[in-house]
This record gives sequence, structure tokens and C-alpha cells, in this order.
Amino acid sequence: MKVMRLKDNSEGLASLYCADEAEPTVVGNDEIKVRIHASSLNYHDYSVATGAIPTEGDRIPMSDGAGVVVEVGEGVTQFAPGDHVVSTFFPDWLSGAPTVGDFSRTPGDGIDGYAREVVVKPQQWFTKAPSGWSHEEAATITTAGLTAWRALVVEGGLKAGDTVLLLGTGGVSIYALQIAKAMGAKVAITSSSDDKLEKAKALGADFTVNYKTDEKWGKTVAKWTGGTGVDHVVEVGGPATLGQSIHACRVGGSIVLIGVLTGIKGDIPTATLMRKQIRLTGIIVGSNKEQWDFVSALECMNFKPVVDTTFALERLSDAFAFEASGKHFGKICVSL
Repeated sequence: MKVMRLKDNSEGLASLYCADEAEPTVVGNDEIKVRIHASSLNYHDYSVATGAIPTEGDRIPMSDGAGVVVEVGEGVTQFAPGDHVVSTFFPDWLSGAPTVGDFSRTPGDGIDGYAREVVVKPQQWFTKAPSGWSHEEAATITTAGLTAWRALVVEGGLKAGDTVLLLGTGGVSIYALQIAKAMGAKVAITSSSDDKLEKAKALGADFTVNYKTDEKWGKTVAKWTGGTGVDHVVEVGGPATLGQSIHACRVGGSIVLIGVLTGIKGDIPTATLMRKQIRLTGIIVGSNKEQWDFVSALECMNFKPVVDTTFALERLSDAFAFEASGKHFGKICVSL
């Protein structure tokens, strides 16, 4: 079977190489054998591939994996051969409150991921994929999709009529846009590209703002709501954007921090945060139970994720380079 590995990620994308390895044949108790057909790229995967996040040599990258169950072991109750499935980001976090504070058990980081054609893993490492979705579409659920769902619904308690602010047009933000609109919310979204803002409007965005030409975009978004501020912010930037997100958020609103694209340190207007009594929550993806709930919800929602470009597995390095260019809108996938 084909496998992509990172020889030594301190060398960056040049360390990615394709190997031909033996397919796993033994399927143990409570395990399923899955033929992987697609994965999708996330900033976390890019950080591992480029060495920003250290990992062991010869690591198989990619946290997301979607495919078909080809064999099940004794004791398997959730799946049968032929089922379309998608991997989970934290395979050991089944339900309840968060139990993990690092990536030591995250596929593609602390353990081997899904840049390979076949895996044999415990059944709780997967959930079913939504009916009628392609493998590429399903592969976007693991990280980006579940993060957006947890930020808005699990943590934010999103309901029809709420207002939402999304930052940028990457995978999580576009997923959040689609979820929010499907649930009857009003959405504002930012970007440095007017072209991408037009694409966001086509997906239903109610208000757009270019943060390059409007440095006080937080106040602009608050003005859009009539001056009260938005109910929810999905915050992907971190220290350089959090201040504006606080200005955009209403008194008693919710900001869910899901990324730190602008760095890990910076000044935050804590007094304004406190005065407005905003609930600031940091999250990393979600649990197995939350993913099952999300898949069930997706089968009731009338949308599919936006996949910008799909690369062959052997071109994984090119896929990461395209991700780094920032030219994509929505998700980038790899097909096996």
C-alpha cells in the first residue's frame, strides 16, 4: 500500500516521501479495517509537516481520514463492511468534558495518521460519514468541521436568529458559515480578499468586511448589529485579532478561540473583556460523541463542505505549499 511519511520534519516539506509498504492483515477484537480514500489539510497538519510542531522521524502525517470499512473484528457493534466512515481527532476522548491537553495521541502528530491507504484501528477511532457525501467531503469533518460545530453549537449554544462573526475564509470559518446559515443565524465574515468575501456572500454571508482596509473591523461589525455586538465569535487569529473580536462581541456574548494564527503571545484588552462579561473559551476540536452528533446534524442540513482543490496523495507536499499560499477558499483535500 502507498504511505506518505516525514523522514525528519526538521527539514520541512522536503522530508515528505512516498513508500510502498505491506498492508495490515490482522484485525483484532473491537477493531475495524478501513481503506482510506481521502484526507484533508489543516493548519495543524501543515505545522507538523514543516517542523513547527516537532514529531518523531518517519511519522505518517494527516489527522483526517475517510474511507470504507472492509473488515470488522469480533466485538465490533458500530460498523459493518461497506460502511463509509471518518476518523476522529482525539481517538481516546469518547465523551464528556475534555480529557486531553496535548497532541500526544492525535493521528498525524503524536501517533501515525491517515496519509496511507489502509489502517486497522479500534472502532471508537471512527464515526460514520454522512450519507451521500464523497470521501473528500467526509474527510473535512474530523478537524475543521467538528471544530466549527463545537464552537458554535456545543460551546456557544447557537440558535436561530443569533448573530455570528467569523474570521477569514479557511476551512473552519467556511464550515461555521454553512452551519450558522443552516441553523438560521446571521453571519458576518472578514477577509483580506474582496474576491473571497464575494464567495462568502454567495454562501449566505450577511455582512462582509475587509480587515486590511478597515483596521477597526470589530467596531464595524458591532455597528452592523445596531451597536449591540454579535452573539458569537469564532476566533482563529489569536492575540492580533482578539481585541477586535472583543469589540465586535455583545455584552454577555461568546468568543470561542480555536486558533492562534497570529502567534501565541500578545496584548489583550482584558478590562473590556471583563466589562462586557464575555465568555472566552479555548477549544481543540471535540470528542467522539460530539462527532456522532455532528454527523447526525449534517444529515438534516442541506449543505456540503466547500472543497477548493484536491491533490493526489503523492503530491502532498504540493498540497501543503498551496495551503501556505493562502489562495484557497474552504478546504484542501488529498485523494488516495
